[in-house]
Amino acid sequence: MNGHVDEGGRSLVKISLSPSDVAAPHEIQAWIDTGFTGDLVLPETLVEELALPSSGTVHAILADGSQVVLTTHTCLIDWFGERRHLEILANDGEYPLLGVGLLLGHDLHISYRSGEISID
Repeated sequence: MNGHVDEGGRSLVKISLSPSDVAAPHEIQAWIDTGFTGDLVLPETLVEELALPSSGTVHAILADGSQVVLTTHTCLIDWFGERRHLEILANDGEYPLLGVGLLLGHDLHISYRSGEISID
C-alpha cells in the first residue's frame, strides 16, 4: 500500500470502507497517526455520509489528557486484500485518522524527502 506526504507534512493513504458486505465501498484518504493506538477514527460527517451502523460509545483520553465519550460504528475495510470488520471511533475532527492498530504486523516507511509512503 502506498501513500504520500502532503504539503502540510501529513502522511496520507487511501483506504476503502463500506458499511456492510452488500454496500459499495467508498475510497477515502486517511491521515496516519502513530500516536493513536486504535484502528480508525472518522469525522462524524463522514460516518453519516457513509451511513455506518452505530455500535455504542467508548471513553477515550485525547493527546491533551482530556477525557471524552466517543460514538463507535462498524464498517468493513479492504486491508491488504482482506475485508476486515472494524469498530471505528467517530469524532468532530476534520480528518480520518488511521492508527497503530491497523499498522501492527506491517512495516511503515515515510520519506519526507521524496514524499513517498509505503506500508508493507
